[in-house]
Amino acid sequence: MCPGAGERKGSTDVGVEVHGTVTEGFEPVGEAFEKNFERLGERGAAVTVYRDGRRVVDLWAGVKDVDGGTDGDADGTGAEPWERGTAQLVRSATKGVAAAVLLLLHQDGELDLDAPVGHYWPEFKARGKEGVLVRHVLNHRAGLPLLDRPLTPREALDPLRGAEALAAQEPVWEPGTDHGYHALTYGWLLDELVRRVSGRGAGAWIAERIAAPLGLEFWLGLPDAEAGRVGRVGPVEGPEPSGALRARPKRSVTAAYADPASVTRRAFAAIDPFPDHNDPEFRSVPNPAANGIATADGLARFYASLIGRVDGVRLFDPATVARARAEESAGPDRVLVVGTRFGLGYMLHGGASPLLAPGSFGHPGRGGSLGFADPEAGIAFGYVTNGFRRTVTADPRAQALVRAVRSAVDG
Repeated sequence: MCPGAGERKGSTDVGVEVHGTVTEGFEPVGEAFEKNFERLGERGAAVTVYRDGRRVVDLWAGVKDVDGGTDGDADGTGAEPWERGTAQLVRSATKGVAAAVLLLLHQDGELDLDAPVGHYWPEFKARGKEGVLVRHVLNHRAGLPLLDRPLTPREALDPLRGAEALAAQEPVWEPGTDHGYHALTYGWLLDELVRRVSGRGAGAWIAERIAAPLGLEFWLGLPDAEAGRVGRVGPVEGPEPSGALRARPKRSVTAAYADPASVTRRAFAAIDPFPDHNDPEFRSVPNPAANGIATADGLARFYASLIGRVDGVRLFDPATVARARAEESAGPDRVLVVGTRFGLGYMLHGGASPLLAPGSFGHPGRGGSLGFADPEAGIAFGYVTNGFRRTVTADPRAQALVRAVRSAVDG
């Protein structure tokens, strides 16, 4: 096992070297990180925690590629190791960063959250969507979680095709009356709104207005120059997780995912078949719902900048923080089929996605990654992995780390 506070370098019980630093008092996070490799089948991962704008945990371990390297060396022997700057696809953890764009446009007075989407995007008004408000895009109440005709992988590489399809789509329920997770359509809705208001897509906006000022290791639309630091992702097996969306969910959830005609299945199949997550072309085209690339520090540093200053930079003012985490949607989710809670663009602490405390807000990525902030504790958290589990919102590895942070904060 690794030593206590300060610099950590050593091997877990399964021979994986853990690197990085842990500030005194946060040793439980280091211990939980090690146990993820020993007990939960972790292949390669990193976790970073900020407190009051200062990095207090920064750990990484394992292999860069989930398959052990390009030679398919499954046991990792001779595989390229995970380095401090290794980045990975974070799936829907992307949504939390993307949501900040609309909230910052509102904060700057360029976007009204209570205006109809059609005010900025006239073509969108067709087929009963006149009542869809900008806030409905963020709180998953737009009624547009699916497409009657899914996009092909080739079509999905054109960021405008999804927007065109949604402009022609009829809502599944009356907008504003219910909520359901917009797994993929969220990205096209948000991206087109940003484009109509600012004249550029969300990827370019994030790069200039969020990533550059913070020195953030986050990309929506991966540049060729950064491709070499990004690992290969893929499925991994491990002990059965616990939580609302577990490996053996209740029968209604299982049935929803199995039924090709269900809203659940169709929402996750808005691109059909789904592109290869490791395809460089897929990674190069921004999709604000699902294909952000980040380091653990990138996610944590982003959330730290929402609730306080990080090296002099703060993104959200207090009113925007309050807006982001005020409950907008709660209860049975029309897509996920379990109870979920959303603020404006962020999942809130609850049974489906436990975070640090009731005031926390953030977003998980299906299969593993997680980023969130807790203003009361001054905590910002980022976890990325190259191994995707069958979890949707509450991965057991991320949850083990969150529990460790909670124990450190409660001290």
